[in-house]
Amino acid sequence: MKEIVEKLGYLPTDKLLIIHADDAGLCFAENEATKKALEKGIVNSTSIMMPCSWAYEMAVYAKENPQFDYGIHLTLTCEWKNYKFGPVLSAAEVPSLVDKNGHFYPKRAMVKQNVNPSEVKKELKAQIELAIAWGVKPTHLDSHMFCLGLTKEIINVYRELGKEYNLAVFLSKQLLGDFNMETEKYILDTDFTIESVFTGEWKWFDGAGLDAYYKHAIESLQNGINIILIHPAFNNEEMQGVAIDHPNFGAEWRQVDFDFFTDESTQKLLKEKEVKLITWRDIKKVLS
Repeated sequence: MKEIVEKLGYLPTDKLLIIHADDAGLCFAENEATKKALEKGIVNSTSIMMPCSWAYEMAVYAKENPQFDYGIHLTLTCEWKNYKFGPVLSAAEVPSLVDKNGHFYPKRAMVKQNVNPSEVKKELKAQIELAIAWGVKPTHLDSHMFCLGLTKEIINVYRELGKEYNLAVFLSKQLLGDFNMETEKYILDTDFTIESVFTGEWKWFDGAGLDAYYKHAIESLQNGINIILIHPAFNNEEMQGVAIDHPNFGAEWRQVDFDFFTDESTQKLLKEKEVKLITWRDIKKVLS
C-alpha cells in the first residue's frame, strides 16, 4: 500500500479517499442521483450494473461524460422482491446462475451453493464486453453484494478478469471479514486491496442516522487509501417500488446517501480533515 500511495504522488501519512456510488443502471432514480452526485464533485466514482434495465441509459451518459470514473459492478444477485433481472446471456447459457424463472438468486448463500465458476466467468465477461460495446471505458471492476469474494474459485475468476481487461479490481480482506465469508485467506500478497472500507450500516440508519455514520467514517479515515461505498438514488415512487419491503439500502437510505454527499458541508468537512480525493483511474495507471 505504501508503494502505491507514493506512486500516486502522495505521502504515506496522507488520507486518500474514493467516494464511490454503487448500483448505477439499477433504475432511472439511481441513474439521475448518481449523475448529479458525480457532477457535484466529491462523489468521484461509480459502477454500472449491466444486467439492469437502465444500464444502457447510464452507459450513454458514461460515453458522453468520460471525465468521470466508471467501473463495471459485476452482478450475480438480484435481491429485490418484485423487481427482477437475470444474466445478460440467456439463462440457457448459464443455468447455474439462475432460479426457475431465469432470475439471479436473491442471496449470496444461494449463489455460493449453486453456481458453476466457469459459468460465472462466462457471464461476467459478457457483462464487461457489453459495457465496452456500449461505449463505456471502464476504470475498474467491483462486485455487487461482494459476491465475487464467496469462494476461492470465484475470487480467481474475478482476479483473472482484471488481468484480462487490464483493470483494477476491488478486493478487500476487511469486506470479506465484515460479510463473514471466511475467504480472506484466498487474497494474495500480490493483490491490490483496500483495507479501510466504509459503507452504511443498518444499526446507524435505524439509530443515530446515516448522516452521523458518514461523519464518523470521514473522521475515521486511515493514512493511505480509503473508500466510502454509497448508493445514491431519489426516494420517489420508482425507487420505492424497486425497494419495497427492503428498508436496508432502500429508497429512504439512498436519498440520505445522495443528500449527504452533495451537501456543501460534507465538502467542507473533507477539506478540514485534509482528505485528498483520488480515483480508480489514478490507481489503474500505477498498477498497469
